[in-house]
Amino acid sequence: MEIKCIAGFAVITKQPDASASLYQEKLGLPLERFDASPDYRFMDKFPGANHFGVWPLNMAAQSCFGQDAWPTAIPEPTATIEFELADAKAVESAVQEMKVKGQVFIHEARTEPWGQTVARFISPEGVLVGLSFAPWLHEPKA
Repeated sequence: MEIKCIAGFAVITKQPDASASLYQEKLGLPLERFDASPDYRFMDKFPGANHFGVWPLNMAAQSCFGQDAWPTAIPEPTATIEFELADAKAVESAVQEMKVKGQVFIHEARTEPWGQTVARFISPEGVLVGLSFAPWLHEPKA
């Protein structure tokens, strides 16, 4: 078997209106309603994923909170998705834009030791969502 790409990613939610609001209104993704089931929102031809990983919860906690344990007051995520932006300033700008729309962040834009600028929040479905700038994804291919 040879996997070519991530063909799709969808959050599974008990709160379709809250989730649609986050992804459409706050993040600005051009989601469409599926005719056969209008609660299902989607977009095709979304640019492909550049990374897939298996991230231990203690490492996610360290990255988000600087500690090995995930705080009990915040739902433990079972997945993460990061939306890549043009540069570090775009991440900072996006955080401010979303805060005006009421989004609460686990942490605002900061640069990780590996060079990625990222801000993170928990979605209504319990997904750890990042707004990101990873410089290596923007380097010209040799």
